[in-house]
Amino acid sequence: MESHSALALPRTVVLALWSQALGPQADEPVDPDGPGTALVRRAVAAVRLDDEPHTVEGDETASTLTDLVARWTRSPFEVCAVLPAPGDPLGVPSVVSADATDAEECLLVQSPEGAWALVPEVTAFGSVYETGHLVTWRMTPVPTWRTQVLAAVGTLADAERDLRVALLTATEALASLDVARWREDAAETIASLRSTTPPDWPLPAARSESDARRVRVLAQAARLRAIVDLATADDGGAVNLWQADQRSTALREVDRAARRAMSAATARYATGPDPSTLR
Repeated sequence: MESHSALALPRTVVLALWSQALGPQADEPVDPDGPGTALVRRAVAAVRLDDEPHTVEGDETASTLTDLVARWTRSPFEVCAVLPAPGDPLGVPSVVSADATDAEECLLVQSPEGAWALVPEVTAFGSVYETGHLVTWRMTPVPTWRTQVLAAVGTLADAERDLRVALLTATEALASLDVARWREDAAETIASLRSTTPPDWPLPAARSESDARRVRVLAQAARLRAIVDLATADDGGAVNLWQADQRSTALREVDRAARRAMSAATARYATGPDPSTLR
């Protein structure tokens, strides 16, 4: 199995998938020592990994991520992790667009109580050899976001089609760069891109073919983003500035397809059709 660190998922992606596995639990009594609470703690641990305990700002009743997740999974809710980039907000509400773009991720949640955007603010500390992270989730009320996100992100079927095209583009970029020759760390990454084994991510167990399909899309998208990181680290085999610019433009489209796919894989709505079942 591939390690989590090799193809790491954004924190919002992990949180979105665990939130879906947890809720809703509106008809269950709130038991601080019950199995539901234990599952919430397990979900937050999967998001946190080696971080310091995550805190929340902007909510009147929850100061920790554990409190917040426990509350919103008690009733039907909608959730989607969105991964914006400069010039490509992917449906992120304008009020948090700048912060979400800086963070490169945003979690959108909607329940009968309202709609919110959660942006993780990550502060690194320690040395380059032993780095820790402080994470604060900034919670901001936003307008209803479902329509604009679905329009920007599309369905899982859309994402799968775009990923197939993006894979061809990324493969051509790697071949022209011949990165395996001039980057010692490239061979392992390139080999992982050919793997069909899902990465060893701390995600909830797939309970249906739809869940398994989401994980497959996430794995392919994560591998494509790894290609983009590898291919954009250096111009490598580019013959001239024009060729380097053309390749950069193509790789930006690959990254956009991968980011959209990750968002589509995390989108779950309380009502209406499940985007992962639309073909």
